[in-house]
Amino acid sequence: MIKIWSLKKDEETAKKRKPKTSPAQLRVQKDLTELELPSTMKTEFANPDDVLNFTLTIEPDEGMYKTGSFHFTFAINNNYPHDPPKVKCTQKIYHPNLDHDGNVCLNILREDWKPVLNLNSVMVGLQYLFLEPNADDPLNKEAAEDLRRDRPGFASNVRRSLGGGSVKGVQYDRVTK
Repeated sequence: MIKIWSLKKDEETAKKRKPKTSPAQLRVQKDLTELELPSTMKTEFANPDDVLNFTLTIEPDEGMYKTGSFHFTFAINNNYPHDPPKVKCTQKIYHPNLDHDGNVCLNILREDWKPVLNLNSVMVGLQYLFLEPNADDPLNKEAAEDLRRDRPGFASNVRRSLGGGSVKGVQYDRVTK
């Protein structure tokens, strides 16, 4: 009888040491194993045991932003995939769909999010913002207006800002590779 009691006690101790994997963690692990990132994107985990928080780096190989290296933090709550991941750009960049605080305007991170979407969908969406900035759904209204009115001028502002220059009195982070 004592042996059964000690086995049960050992089992309870083991349960306390190993935290239970949440459904969100299981889904994120599945999403990550299915990722097929191009060479222009890579993920990095500050804590390999924490799959719900990581960084994505995008280095576009074409378009106006092709000389830049852009970093995004992903914070995924325990209600994923019912809630979208929280994504922020860690640098201040001149872009119509990113504000100066790093907030991202991407429809699938807000009203168009559905649980059938995955991390790959979000990452491809982010990459697409650098290939084709969207002036119709801006967070940075000045950049969007520049893109709409004067595309060559907008491209010039992008080049200046990527090198750490200022545009219309706003200083941007140097993000060139």
